[in-house]
Amino acid sequence: MIYRAIGLMSGSSLDGLDIAFVEFHENGGKWVFHIQEAECYSYSDEWIMRLKGATSLNALDYQLLHADYGHYLGAQVNQFIEEKGLQYKVALVASHGHTTFHVPGKKMTAQLGDGAAIAAETRLPVVADLRALDVALAGQGAPIVPIGEKMLLGDYHFFLNLGGIANISANNEKYIAFDVCAANRVLNMLAQELAEEYDDGGNLAAKGKVNTELLEELNKLGFYSQPYPKSLANEFGTELVFPLIKNKALDAHDALRTYTEHIVIQIRNAVKSLKSHQHGSDDQQMLVTGGGAFNTFLMKRLKNLLGELGVAVMVPDERLIKFKEAMIMAFIGVLRWREEYTVISTVTGASRNSVGGALWMGLDN
Repeated sequence: MIYRAIGLMSGSSLDGLDIAFVEFHENGGKWVFHIQEAECYSYSDEWIMRLKGATSLNALDYQLLHADYGHYLGAQVNQFIEEKGLQYKVALVASHGHTTFHVPGKKMTAQLGDGAAIAAETRLPVVADLRALDVALAGQGAPIVPIGEKMLLGDYHFFLNLGGIANISANNEKYIAFDVCAANRVLNMLAQELAEEYDDGGNLAAKGKVNTELLEELNKLGFYSQPYPKSLANEFGTELVFPLIKNKALDAHDALRTYTEHIVIQIRNAVKSLKSHQHGSDDQQMLVTGGGAFNTFLMKRLKNLLGELGVAVMVPDERLIKFKEAMIMAFIGVLRWREEYTVISTVTGASRNSVGGALWMGLDN
């Protein structure tokens, strides 16, 4: 079977909307994928402010934004299809949406971007609300990309995504994945203190020095001692970590250097914990994707620390680095269409595996 689908991903770092058009081949339960077209559409300043301010809106204004953002996503898909010449080639759109509220402890998660609005704009079947059922089943609702890693990229022992939040997966007999720490979202906020949109290549951090006192305080945050499965809301980085850093009144370069070190230490700790439950070869590989894979300084530190654990850090081609999550959203949409499991309960802690996602039929007839 061949499936052609578009996946949409908007990360917490607000870098933009990732769109990937992917062809999937399934034969006897084995899957192969090819990212045929992909693009990142940067958000306008207005959309950045609207998305950043979503959690402070009243209920009506939040729902209006939910609908408006859905129509925006649909318009972006239409633009993508027009620019790439994909008319009549796309069978399905799967949208992650933009996460606002994430409170799995109270069985609630919310992503902006009304699936019905996307379907109305594109006149295509749309799968949205990908996390909701898992959370309703007492799961964390995150991470959800491991289903794609397991079925499409299963040759690695570990997967690390360095986005607004860093999350890790371990490809064991019992698949395990969890959020590690806030990553690019905090680094970007610190870089903006130096009038830079982000720390290009980690060059700003490389100029700084580690502040031991701050590093120790960051490493003692309660989330890190919690057992997995566990997940993070965006507010962990923006409302807890960033103010903690700012209160130290450090030079911005030192703050970036210290937080970069914190990220790699927490990833090292996560890998060390996961390896303690593994059997077999000490020589293992980790596939790293997400915007943080382009942070040369961070990656150098990560390779050094993980090398001590016998884990080699592997970086794929640029397209997979940038669009792995959008690609997997498309894959989740295909699985939902086939009515197959989209979320792994051993990853999220839900009571069972589930076929997640609301399906909106945008067809004319």
